[in-house]
Amino acid sequence: MLTPQEKSFIEYWEQNRAKQKKILRQFLLGIPAGLLFTIPIIINFSSGWYKRAGMIANTQDFNPGVLLIAMLLIIGFIAIFSRRHRWEMNEQRYQELKAKEQQNPS
Repeated sequence: MLTPQEKSFIEYWEQNRAKQKKILRQFLLGIPAGLLFTIPIIINFSSGWYKRAGMIANTQDFNPGVLLIAMLLIIGFIAIFSRRHRWEMNEQRYQELKAKEQQNPS
């Protein structure tokens, strides 16, 4: 026997599972999670409390483009990974509830 919350989740997931699996949507919705990782890096780098990072940033070998590309890669990876993980968890829950529903039809 399924609870009303479980039934409503099944209905919701049947309507939205294909839409939420798209990579672009996962990326756009996951950007805040990626920013949670990169904003502290930027604050740490610009605050100046770590003297060695400041010394390296002031050399000619330092390329800010590399730092920018690294941060964009971190944002992209975390954004897609976190949303993909959430989609997989919802899909697993959906499959379990469908199996439970088929065992006990009411």
